[in-house]
Amino acid sequence: QVQLVESGGGLVQAGGSLRLSCAASGRTFTSYVIGWFRQAPGKDREFVAAISWGGSREYYADSVKGRFTISRDNAKNTVYLQMNSLKPEDTAVYYCAGDRRSSTAAGEYDYWGQGTQVTVSS
Repeated sequence: QVQLVESGGGLVQAGGSLRLSCAASGRTFTSYVIGWFRQAPGKDREFVAAISWGGSREYYADSVKGRFTISRDNAKNTVYLQMNSLKPEDTAVYYCAGDRRSSTAAGEYDYWGQGTQVTVSS
């Protein structure tokens, strides 16, 4: 079992940066792939990035590649999403999620946080 809590969202101007954190509790955190997803109003939840349990593999959606970086600190049970060069279209609720296997499909993830709002103004 893994419990996930996101933080770090907020309001930022276009071109700015934010760092989201996903804090996990549970003894098996290091066994899980952690993904970030986002959902804008009226849109489906979409994959943003994911990182393997050891941190050696990273996966990104094309829309964020080169701007976002995912990382994890297993000693702190925390995964980060560094978001640079933010655009208004990045505005969404961002969720972290945990799964035993790497996937870009939201339906494959078993555990979810409550989400954190990111708003990028133009």
